[in-house]
Order: sequence, then structure tokens, then C-alpha cells
Amino acid sequence: MKKIAVLLFVLGLSVPAISQTVDYSVVSVPEESGIDFTRVTTENDYVCMPIVTRSRTGINWLTNKIIDVSSDGSRLAFLSMRNNATNIFVKDITRQGPAVQRTNRKAVLDFSYSPNGRYIAFSEAVAKNNVIFQTDASSGFVCRQITSGNNDYSPVYSNDGSRIFFARQESKSASIWSYDISDNFLSSYSTGMNPCTIDDPNAVLCVRVNGYGKGEIWKINFMTGVEECIISDTEKSFTTPSLSPDGNWIVFIGSTPIYTGSSTYWNTDIYACRTDGTHFMQLTYHAADDLSPEWSKDGKYIYFISQRGSGEGSANVWRMSFVYL
Repeated sequence: MKKIAVLLFVLGLSVPAISQTVDYSVVSVPEESGIDFTRVTTENDYVCMPIVTRSRTGINWLTNKIIDVSSDGSRLAFLSMRNNATNIFVKDITRQGPAVQRTNRKAVLDFSYSPNGRYIAFSEAVAKNNVIFQTDASSGFVCRQITSGNNDYSPVYSNDGSRIFFARQESKSASIWSYDISDNFLSSYSTGMNPCTIDDPNAVLCVRVNGYGKGEIWKINFMTGVEECIISDTEKSFTTPSLSPDGNWIVFIGSTPIYTGSSTYWNTDIYACRTDGTHFMQLTYHAADDLSPEWSKDGKYIYFISQRGSGEGSANVWRMSFVYL
């Protein structure tokens, strides 16, 4: 099992690890009945598993987006660690075959496709900073450097492809920025991380940490100044929002307590809700961690990273059907 070497933003405080025996070989549990699970990658793809740490009172995890689907829905991109380097690999999900290396870097952290599928924006740990680059999605390793001298990560394109939104770590907090591709202009908007673009060109979804140290999902409108909290809980954290292709649903990661007799084992699972926060539901219940959810382009499936279905606990990309009432 390969884990991402550089940990960026996690929720809560540093906590001592706590272990729990998990049967990773199980593909699904009874609470997930009605959902079809399909493993997309293989052990030879060396999929990176985001770092997760636990205590008796909570859980921390890497919240960054590390899988994505091309605009035509035919290619799945993911992070893979090989030869002590973490890079983006792309697999054709319409047929069987090996994944193809798309970047030739040392420590890629996260990434996303452009809306037209021509480019990939990614962040990489370089010296003491995290730098955002753009590269061609299908050929060559030439990269255009977007930022420098800061800790920038989680790049996502605006729907028209004209801007790249990203998060910048500043002291003990993070803020949402954008880069205009045509004129290189940088703009700072609001506190938050894990930006997710939506149909409104003047707004994004993002994650903020509340006074309890828990992640909340917010909608921020840069033009009107309206800030709306969509999902919040005093005990659970929620991160990594992803908007469905039809714009009606948000899928995201949440912390889940699993009660085992006298102790509690905290886990990461996939949740969903309508864009206004209604119809909140938990989708996965496996004791293995499920992370980095991303929609298929037809909105029928959700791709995610999990150790489920592997007796050795190796990470793979899985696809689950999106079932809702």
C-alpha cells in the first residue's frame, strides 16, 4: 500500500494513532445493500492512499482531491507512487489495460482536469513550498508554472476554463484564490479550502473549519458576499465536496463513529446531499476508509479511493452506483 508522502490540511489537532482490526477483504457491508461496487484499478497501479490518523475521540485525513475523470468520461486519473515519486497516471476505463504516466515530477499532491479535457492542473511539493502547475492532459511533460513562493494546493478549473481556483495555506488558516489563465492575475476571495466550482461563475463550494475543529461545507458567492453554510455538525467533519454533473447533488467525505463495545472507532465514509443541504445521507459504511470522491460524467456513479476488497489493505479506485431515495 502506498500513501501520499506529504500531508497538507487535516482536520482537528495532532492525535495519537489508534488501531482497529478491519477485514479489508470484504467488498461491501449489509448497510450498503443496493449499491454496486466495481474495482477499477489493480494492485499493479500502486494507487496512493491518503494519510489517515485516528484517536479515541476523532480522526484526521488528507482532504485533497487525488482522482478525477476526463471530460468525455473515458479516462480515470489518479495518483500513483512508483520509484519514490508520486505522479499522475491515467487509465482508460472503457477497456482493460495498464495506466499511463502523465506527469514526470517528484511529489505531485493533487490535481484536476480542465472542463474541455485538454489540460491538467496539479500541485507539487517543491522545496518548502507547494507549487501549482498546468500540463497537457494527453501528451508531453512540459509544465506551465502557475504559482510560486507559497503553499498552494487543490487546483480546480472554473466551468469555462478561464480560471484556476486553489487553496493557499497562510499561517494557521487557508484561503481561496484564483488565477486568471489569460492575464496571470491572482485574486484572493475568502477563507476556506477544497474549492469546488459550481454553475454560478461567481461562487464556489469550499470547506471551513468551525470552532470545534470540524470541517463544514460552505457556498461562497464572491460577487454578492453571501456565505452560506450547507453542511455542519458539532461532532463530525465534512470535506472534499464534488458537485454532480446535473448540479443537483454534492458528494463529500465525512467522519463516522463505529461503536465497538466500550470504544469508538472513527472512520471516513462517503456522504451526499442536495445542493441546499437537504436529503442528507450516508452512502458507505465499510470500516475501510473511503476518500476522494468524484462523479462519473453521467452522474450515475461515484469514483473513490478505498482499501476495501483487498486482503492486504491495498488502496484502489472503486466505482459505486449512486443510489438515492
